[in-house]
Order: sequence, then structure tokens, then C-alpha cells
Amino acid sequence: MKIVSEPRLVLCASLWSLVGHPSPRREWSLAHKMEAIKAAGFDGVAEMFRPELAPHLRRLNLKICGRVFSRNGREVPQLLKIEASGGARFVNCMLGAHDTTPERATEIIVRTVREARQLGLSAHIETHRDTCTETPEKLAAIARLYRAKTGEMLPLTWDHSHLAVMKHVLPADYVSRLLGDKRLIQHSRMFHCRPFNSQHCQVPVTNGRGRLTPEFRDYIAFVEELFVVWLQGPTSRDELWVCPELGTTVGYNVSTNPPVWPDTIRCRAELIAAWNRARQRMRPRRSSREIA
Repeated sequence: MKIVSEPRLVLCASLWSLVGHPSPRREWSLAHKMEAIKAAGFDGVAEMFRPELAPHLRRLNLKICGRVFSRNGREVPQLLKIEASGGARFVNCMLGAHDTTPERATEIIVRTVREARQLGLSAHIETHRDTCTETPEKLAAIARLYRAKTGEMLPLTWDHSHLAVMKHVLPADYVSRLLGDKRLIQHSRMFHCRPFNSQHCQVPVTNGRGRLTPEFRDYIAFVEELFVVWLQGPTSRDELWVCPELGTTVGYNVSTNPPVWPDTIRCRAELIAAWNRARQRMRPRRSSREIA
């Protein structure tokens, strides 16, 4: 008899959270940023691999979750090879555009997942604005087509912030509207946990003085339910990779918000607390589970 071990949370920071930190004129070097990520307790980085990252990943014993972006899929084979050379296990893929049809998107995704597997990678398709998955309706259509073509569930990187803003989902409806397809959520191994509300794809974690914002409190309650849903899935999954993906550019961070990097560190701590609460809620069901 073998006891089923509980899955582990793997937390990866994004270098996007450190763009222009602590100020545009005094921005930290790459080495300083990587050391800060390690010092903050992160397990790795969620980043498109490039050669200059390699010595820091080795020196600091940090994992990497890769990233691929392609509008038409033509660059995907070469981009996946780059991620494989960097030691990635999982690769987050942003594919297509807002007007890519579900049929065309499914073709690109099927090839991407197949080519990733040939390289020993696990490709997950991100739910993201201005990609083929930017609306719940297109996402559902692609998931159906992918299942019909492959007999498998669509591997997704869930970033609920984009879906929530697309539909202006209010906090009272986060769970019912965003956690409807439990099997697809449980099939995933990657979440991007950017705090959101119905109007903003990124809301501040704190008020800049150490107190959590009301918007973040609504969000982290949703994340706990998200973790519970995931934990209710198959016991064979060893890890869930999560990135508290707060960014400093392209309009995500409003100028009056507190600095992003300290908020990212606090978000990490709150995600761990939500994960532990979710595990505690699951413990009576899992504690005696065994498999032959």
C-alpha cells in the first residue's frame, strides 16, 4: 500500500514585477532582481528563457516556468526548443489573437502541445486578453474542439483576471461564474494569480502601509475556493505552479497604487495562507486516502 502524498505549491515570480524597481533611474540589475526573488522565498521565475538567466538560475537554485508567445503558431517549435534548453518543465503559451477563430486556434494548440511533449515539456495555454482564449465563450469552444480532436482535456494556464474583466464579474459571483468548469481547472498545473476586480485586471494587494485592500480580500477569498476546487481533483498531480503575476507596465499598474514588488511579496504570503486553508478544508477527506 502507498500513501497518496499531498501536492506541493510551487511559487514563481515574474521579472515583470521588478521592471523599473525601485525606480526607473535606479532599476536593479538582473543579478539583483534574481537575488531578491530568491530572498523573498520564491521557488523560481515565470519568464521567457534567455541565456543570461542561466547562471543566476543555477547559482540560486531557482526553477523556471517558460513562456511562449505566437500569433500564428509558426514560431512555436523554435520557441519551445529555447525553453527546453533553459530547463523548463512547464511552458505557458499565449497563442493567437482576439479574432483567431476557435477552429484555427485549436489547430495551433494541438500542434503546440504535441511539439512540447516531444521536447519533454508540458504546454499550458493561458486564458489571456488579445489571444484566442480571451472570452469564456471562445475558451469553451476551443476546449470542446480540442477534446474532440485529441480525446484529452485542454491544458490551461488559468488567469481569471482577464475573464473576470471581460465579463465585469462582481465579487459575489466570482465562484459561480469563474469556477464553473471544475474538470478543466483540476486538469491544469499552472495558475497566474493576479488580484483583480470586475473593472481592473490588477488591483493593489495593500494600501502601501501594510493593510490588505478590500479588493484584495475579495480576491484572496476567491483564490481559496479555486485551490479547493483544484485539490478536489486527481491525486496523481505532484505540484501546482502559481505565479502572483503583478506587473508594472502596459497599464496594469495604476500610478497611484503602491509599488508592485512589495505587493508581489505580500501576495505570495497570502497565496500560501490560502493554499494552507484550502488544504485544511480538504484534510478530512484526504487523510485516509490510500491506493494499492
